[in-house]
Formats: sequence, C-alpha cells, structure tokens
Amino acid sequence: MAEDELAAFRNRWKRELWSPKEEQRLVPSPSLSCESHARDENDDASRGQSELKPERSAGVGEPGYVSIARGLLGGRTSPLLDRLAEERSKRKKKYQDETAACRESLKPPQKKVKEGEQLVDQLILDLNEANDIPFFDMDLPYELALKIFQYLNRTELGRCAQVSRAWRTLAEDGVLWFRLCVAEGQGRGALVSDSPCWKAALRDRRNAAASVRANWKNRVGCISQLQFELGKVLCDVGSCDNYVLAGYSSGDVRLWNTLHWDLPSSHLKSNQLSALSEPRPPVTLVRVAGNVAAAAYRDGCVDVWSTRTGGDPIYHHQAAEIHRALALSPDGSVLASAVHSEVRLDGADDRGAWRMLTMTRLAKPVHSLALVPGNRGWRRRALTAVAAGESVYLLDEHEESRTLHSVYGHPVTCLESSQRHVAFGVRRGGWAMHDAGNKIHVYSLETGAAVACVGDSPGDFTCLHLGGGNAPHMMACGNKDRRVRVLDLRSGACVSSLYAHHLGVTSVRADDWKVVSGGGEGLLCVWDMRMGSKLWEMHNRHPVRHVRFDSRTLLTANVPDDKTPRGACITDDDLTAHRRHRGVICHYDFSGVSADDGGGGGVLPICRSDYDQSHGYNYNITLAVPYDRLR
Repeated sequence: MAEDELAAFRNRWKRELWSPKEEQRLVPSPSLSCESHARDENDDASRGQSELKPERSAGVGEPGYVSIARGLLGGRTSPLLDRLAEERSKRKKKYQDETAACRESLKPPQKKVKEGEQLVDQLILDLNEANDIPFFDMDLPYELALKIFQYLNRTELGRCAQVSRAWRTLAEDGVLWFRLCVAEGQGRGALVSDSPCWKAALRDRRNAAASVRANWKNRVGCISQLQFELGKVLCDVGSCDNYVLAGYSSGDVRLWNTLHWDLPSSHLKSNQLSALSEPRPPVTLVRVAGNVAAAAYRDGCVDVWSTRTGGDPIYHHQAAEIHRALALSPDGSVLASAVHSEVRLDGADDRGAWRMLTMTRLAKPVHSLALVPGNRGWRRRALTAVAAGESVYLLDEHEESRTLHSVYGHPVTCLESSQRHVAFGVRRGGWAMHDAGNKIHVYSLETGAAVACVGDSPGDFTCLHLGGGNAPHMMACGNKDRRVRVLDLRSGACVSSLYAHHLGVTSVRADDWKVVSGGGEGLLCVWDMRMGSKLWEMHNRHPVRHVRFDSRTLLTANVPDDKTPRGACITDDDLTAHRRHRGVICHYDFSGVSADDGGGGGVLPICRSDYDQSHGYNYNITLAVPYDRLR
C-alpha cells in the first residue's frame, strides 16, 4: 500500500471513528441544559415573587389559630421550608453537572484522538499481517473446507479468492473448477489430471463461446458449398453431428465429414438391383444418424450403410411402392420406413446383423414418421410416432400400436418428437371452422396424456422443432401464413412471432437465444429471439428443405421442387441439369478456428480445393505462387 493511500486511509478512519461520537455529545446536551435552566429560572422567579409579597400583619386581639393558618398558607412552617430547600439544591446540582458536561464536550478531545490513532495503526498492521484465516486453517481440515466451497459458482469463487491467501488456495482448487467444466459440458469423460489448470480451460472456453456468438450475430465465418459435380439434381439431404448425406436424381448417394475437409466425399454404392437397372432410379429420401446412413429409391429399395466403412450397403430390403417416409433413431439402431399405410421397423441385433423387427398396417396412408431412442428408464425399446390422416399412433417394436390422438376431420400436417414429448400440427377445417384455428398438440410419451394445446393460426403448420438443452419448454413452429412462432409450452403463450417468408415457412430450428428459419422462396433468416429482430439472411433460388445447427456451425440445404429439368438450353437433348437447377448445400462455420489449431474450420474453401476443381478459384484472391506448388 502506497504512503499517500495509507495516509488517506488513516484520515478516513479517524473521521469515521470520531465524527458520530462528537455529534452525539454536542447535539442533545445543550438542549437538555437549556430546558432545565429555563425551567429553574421560571421556578426561582415565581418563588421570589411569592416571597417578596408583603405579609399581612396580624390584627390586635387575633386568635392564635388564625395566625397558624396564615403561616401554613404562606409556607413558612419548618417541614415545607426544608422540602423546598431540598428540591432547590437538587435542581441546582443537576444544572451544574449538565453545564460541566457541555464544557467538556466543547473542548478538543486530545486524548481520544491519540487512542484513535493507535487503534487505526494497529488495524492496518493486522490487515497487512493477516495471511491465514483460522476458521479454515486450524478448526477445519482442508478437505472439509473444500466441500463447503463446492457449492459456490464461478462468481462466488472469484470473490472468495480475494479474501486471503488461504481462501484463494481453496477457491482455485482444480477439483472445483473441473466440476464446473463438466457441468457446462466441457471435459466429459476426462480426469482431473488431464488438464494443468481447469480454471484457465473454462475461461478459454467461455471466451471462445462469446466470440462464436458474436460471429453468429455479425455473420463472420467461413461458407462452404457441398456440391456434387455430375450435373444431377439434389433430391434430399440429411445430417447428424459431423456427417452430411445427400441423394441425387442420378441415384448417387454422397457422404461428407465436416470435421475432416481434407478427405473427399464418400461415394456410397447402391445395391445390385438398383445399380444394374438403366437408368438408375433416383433417390427420394436419405437419413443419417449415429454410425448408420440410409437411403430410399424411387423403385422401392432401401439401402443401409455404415458411415465408418462406406462402400457397399450392409442391409437392403425391397418394397412394392415408393416410400412415403423414412426415419432413423438418433443412435442409428432402428430404421423406420413407410409405404402407403404400412410401417416397417428394421434394426440390428446383439451381433450387429440387421433384420426386420415388425410390420404394422394402419387405416390411412402415412404422412410422416419420428423415431425416439430407447433408454434405461421407463422405455427400453425404440418408439415410433406415426402420423396417418387424422390420427397419430405410437408403435413399439414388440407391442401393438396404440392411438395417441385422433379427431375426425382434423388432419395432421407435421410431426416432431423429442426425448419425452411428441408434437404435431392439426388443421381445423370443414365443420370445425368455428373453432379458434389450427393448433399444435403436445403429448407425453411416458404417460400418453396431453401436455399442451398451443397455437392459433389460420394457416397450416408446416414444421416444428421441440427445444432441448437450455430451453426444453420452448417450441418453434413454421406456418403457411409466413410467420415463425416461438411458443412456451408451460403457459401456452407465444413468446415471439417473426414475419419473413412470403411463400410459407418450410424448415425451422431454435435454441435458447436464436431462431433459424427457411422459406419456400429460398430465403434463410437468422433471428435474435429475445430482441425479435433479424440478424442476417441469405437467399437461394430453391426452397430451404433442411436446416440444422449447433453452437459453431450451420447447415442448410436448398432442394429444388423440379427433379427433372431440361439442360442449359431448352432445345438441347442433353438432360444434364444446369447449375442453377441442381440445388445447393451450404455449410457455415462461425468458430474461426485456424488450421494450426487442428480443426480446419476457419480455412477458406480455396485452400481446401483440388487443382482440378474450378469452383475453388472463384475468389478475388491473387496468390504469390501457383496453387499447385503450395500443396
């Protein structure tokens, strides 16, 4: 502590020590003394006037009892005189004591100031020498004190670290910060000894998260296009974690790994029947989850591959008609496919061999499927939610189907499921036009009971997304009335209503602070949910059919509606589609990780392209040496 700061500290302590005491002594004492002094003067004045009054002389021949009465009335008898003298002496002594106290308070307290200086000096010395806190060093063991500190958060630990050296040692213990890292999703499966400083690791992670969030808002990052250069049209796109799967009208299926850009896309071979047919049937649906990828063709075939090995399919089955819906469980253990009104479940056994689990026929054609994985709790097997006509069914691989919801005349328009709930949009039409409007019903998968009925829109709901992670009670939905709504399932209220897509909303996803939506006109919008404002947008000529994002990346797919366009010129016999008709898959990376960090996320696409790829040179960048010499 510097000398000037120490002197200012002492002066402030002196004022705080003595100013209140002086005010207490000076303020009440004069008032009391003045009041008592005035009262005594009034008493003395009245008493003097009574004593100075001339006494009436006794008349001649006046009886004795008359003179005694006059003496009693005048107060000159001995008992009364003694009492008056005693009261007068008490008031006089009290007045003298109060006057002395006032005089003492007006004198400068030289002796008190000296004692105050000694106390302040001793306090400063104690603060400078306070290196240990006896409460944690002597009375409690270190392990017990550490158990007390484990209930504190980051802010409280930082405040405790400023108390003393002993508290700082406890507050910066590696076990405490390792638990905080695990609680925030970092270091799962790691040990305390894996990092020399978990506090620094958590600080770096939070700084990186703040930087990524700023990049999201300002659209600062790297954009990559996953193109298949064979002149065919994109039919469907699926994604999961770092895998992106795309199916084309040529019958080809491509798989990309966004974590390893140096590796080329994997060409997944089709089954022998589809490969030998000419022309090859186009792909209609693709799905990828876990370590499994699946694709359905127009001829009714379904192929299943392993994302680790690729190449030839590990499982295949054939149907008589085109598949209307295809779904994979999040862990990739069960595949659900629907042909007209039949729902088929296929899965792997304990040895890894795939087989058919069950086949169920419903009353009406299937509209959509959603698979929920099994767990160790109330449900041990995969559960399938199926929307067919006006009904929603729950199918178990070993149990009969049960109807979850069914109202005549109210068809289901969209379906979405999470770990605990299933949500679907219902259209109000026909005789039900007097009702409030189109609704979204949310049911619990554990009990089968209705949880909420939210939404009130004149248009049909087209897409849903049940929130997870930090916002499990939030749900985002898209509608044909051009609006994106964010609903709170607890209260049923609309938290935010966003207007953007003039051809209707085709896909939507949301997290705790942002919403990403795509429309039929090809517009992609990123919204700030709390502010209700648009952060940025991107446009493409084809509808946005697929959107998925995490904290660092965003994947979008614009899939054309017309899968068989003509060539570059309408008079050409070549059916090779022009580039503008093929559709596009865009991958946005907002992490800003450089190549030196091992991620390759912030590297421009030109630095990841090959020499023979023309689209890698579509940048206004001048290289000092030819690009082929840099490799």
